[in-house]
Amino acid sequence: MRFPSLLVAFLAPLTVISKPLFKRWDDLEVKHAWVERPRGWTLHSAAPANHKFNLRIALKQDKFDDLLTHLYEVSDPLHERRYGAHLSKEEVDALVRPHPSSVETVDDWLKYHGIETASIQRSDAGDWLTLPVTVEQAERLLGTTYNVYHNNATSEYVVRTDGYSLPRVLHPHISVVTPTTYFGGLRRMKSMSFLQPQIEPIENSVAQNQAKGSLATVPASCSSKITPACLRALYNTSGYTPQAADTNKLGVAGYLGEFANRADLQTFFSTFRTDAVGGAYTTVLVNGGQDNQTKPGVEANLDIQYTEGISFPTPNIYYSTGGSPPFLTDSNTPTNTNEPYLDWLNFVLSQSTIPQTFTTSYGDDEQTVPFDYAITVCNLFAQVGARGSSILFASGDDGVGGGNCLTNDGKNTKHFQPNFPASCPFVTTVGGTTKVNPEVAVSFSGGGFSNYFARPGYQSGAVQAFLKTLGSTFAGQFNTSGRAYPDVAAQGSGFQVVVGGRTTSVGGTSASTPTFAGVVALLNDFRISSGKAPLGFLNPLLYSSAIAGLNDITSGSNPGCGTVGFTAGVGWDPVTGLGTPDFGKLQAIVKTIS
Repeated sequence: MRFPSLLVAFLAPLTVISKPLFKRWDDLEVKHAWVERPRGWTLHSAAPANHKFNLRIALKQDKFDDLLTHLYEVSDPLHERRYGAHLSKEEVDALVRPHPSSVETVDDWLKYHGIETASIQRSDAGDWLTLPVTVEQAERLLGTTYNVYHNNATSEYVVRTDGYSLPRVLHPHISVVTPTTYFGGLRRMKSMSFLQPQIEPIENSVAQNQAKGSLATVPASCSSKITPACLRALYNTSGYTPQAADTNKLGVAGYLGEFANRADLQTFFSTFRTDAVGGAYTTVLVNGGQDNQTKPGVEANLDIQYTEGISFPTPNIYYSTGGSPPFLTDSNTPTNTNEPYLDWLNFVLSQSTIPQTFTTSYGDDEQTVPFDYAITVCNLFAQVGARGSSILFASGDDGVGGGNCLTNDGKNTKHFQPNFPASCPFVTTVGGTTKVNPEVAVSFSGGGFSNYFARPGYQSGAVQAFLKTLGSTFAGQFNTSGRAYPDVAAQGSGFQVVVGGRTTSVGGTSASTPTFAGVVALLNDFRISSGKAPLGFLNPLLYSSAIAGLNDITSGSNPGCGTVGFTAGVGWDPVTGLGTPDFGKLQAIVKTIS
């Protein structure tokens, strides 16, 4: 009689222990789900079960808080010991490497679902996993259903889901999985520029006279039509000749199938900057990017012509980042997952050396970007900054918000709409100005307050002063404790750009951003040629000693969301930030910092 009892006694603990081992992968909890699908996207059909794509999994970074400590110390001009002591690729990788328990747990989960370890591609730090899967496999992994969605405005088809889940035990180990709920895509990701046919292109004779002039004063024509001569005079760079072209680099991030054109650049040089004729840029292809010289892009040409126009002869690199084509139902090979920032950032962070300055002229409405995705991408920008690069982003061209400005949380509340990545605290965001003597805010300059990211300490004083002046105006329409942007500004209207051999007028904060980036590249050149470190993450410097090197813009506003928007005034404001650059003053400031 005792034998069976003993048997039960031995078996019972085994039963209790084995249940969670078998069921922990089935205990799902929602990671992200939309209350309302991002506007413009409609359900087209179920995704074919055998459709293949690359699934990406971001593991939690074990020592990311330590990375932020390093980032702020090496970016703080008041830190006597560490300012400019940027981290190496290997040092950053060590800080973002996931904890071994995260690696083990996630690998066990994937093995349970039949994903062989050998099929997984891992980033150098091991924090990103890329694995080829079918729709059927992804649906089992994530407890969801993938569909094909269509955007009528862009004719784009993407494979996405309205929500996805992970086993409860994995939530402490995984930051984000893509592609899932981010519908941004490449076509959806707005470039911040637009043609201005109402502004007649500048006459060649006037442009060439500008290019040959002394640049001691700002030509009167610059009030409505911008050329490199205008910007070099206005921002006081014409007297500086770069000395560190063998080391200093300026990177331009390109998406949307936009290609910079070499013939157009030479035409631009011959018209607007004659001493640069024969100068060139390098194209780097990322994740299937192309370099189609028969298809010049307005955005790409704008970016490269004005970074080159200001920073020449500093070497410029144009990163052509690919995106997936419209969905093909008969495709049987893994497709580009169409996550542009991730493609570009992961490529850049895998390189042993990277440019000291980057400019990017793209963005999305923040609320259309899943929160977990936005946090993960923003943290990648922190890694780039820790390695000593200055990252500049356009603030957007919709003032305080475009469209109907309704929230997508199911409440449909009218609320100012911030942009991402402009709202990320680890990038320097550039707003727009127009006119000269004095400059004023351009009406489309994007600006506001993030709903995702808290206000960082480096800007607390400047932003609090603005909020105190603003009082109760627009109460409830923006997040008063959010990261505020833009940080700085530059000209943004009437840029003369050569496209297909012809000059046209272009506007947008994507004109302002390469302009400011060109000035930063010259400052980095000066620092490097003086035996000093590049500036790296700019914001702690900009909100402290560098304020004295910026021209405060005190008039103009950025209407949107059916309101007059914010108004530029003395000090920081969410239209033009801290102001536009004066290279000579900034050069003197950065000269004094070790």
